[in-house]
Amino acid sequence: MSSELKPSEVVWNPGDYAQHSSSQQSWGRKLISRLHLAGDEAVLDIGCGDGKVTAELAAVVPRGAVVGIDASAEMIAFSERAFPRAQFPNLSFRVMDARMIELGEQFDVVFSNAALHWVDDHALVFKGIAGCLKPGGRVMISCGGKGNANAVFHALRGVMRLPQFRQYFRRMSPPYFFFSADQYREWLPQLGFSIREVTLADTAMLFESSERFAGWLRTTWLPYTQRVPELQRDAFVADVIERYVREHPADAHGRIQVAMVRLELDAIKV
Repeated sequence: MSSELKPSEVVWNPGDYAQHSSSQQSWGRKLISRLHLAGDEAVLDIGCGDGKVTAELAAVVPRGAVVGIDASAEMIAFSERAFPRAQFPNLSFRVMDARMIELGEQFDVVFSNAALHWVDDHALVFKGIAGCLKPGGRVMISCGGKGNANAVFHALRGVMRLPQFRQYFRRMSPPYFFFSADQYREWLPQLGFSIREVTLADTAMLFESSERFAGWLRTTWLPYTQRVPELQRDAFVADVIERYVREHPADAHGRIQVAMVRLELDAIKV
């Protein structure tokens, strides 16, 4: 088996993801509320996934337009089926790598929720953002930040070392890219942006059961799970959960909590 599984090679199951991404949707709604949109803006959503947050953006700009882009053709196909142009005339979707945005200077706002930690080169992302934002345009982003989900990574590493799994993880490079606020404060002025706010925010995901926790691991930790042959994946996920809960027990109601760190950015194109 190949020692590398790049994010672009991950095969998403959009329907499964849509069933297990309520936290991402909640984060997206909070981000939208901070934009205070007037209703006539042109908005780009980078890493739109299954499209449900993108559709909520379109609903708050009825006189504007929203374009959702994602590197996953499976996600874009799902979004187009779930939110057809006949019912959502101001909403469209395109397959596009966040590092290669070429859309022309047409947007008032660039938005991204729970996506950019999948991308290695954020300088390329912001070069593309600068190219498609109108002067004075706004960027609002939330993604995994430095220290995100450390306890889950600890459990994963333990299971990856087990004899039945370790052959699938030899020479594996980190599949996610969690940056600090200080790194962004250094980069963005050089890339043509004035920072209004950039912070690391501690938050938490709460899963009502081990089954819901398993759904999240199965649908979003694909660079790990898809290295394991399909017949062994359920066992792999179950071992990760068992190891995680051993160190972070469920509460009296069976709920499992995961500490997360979000990088939150609000900036203006100079």
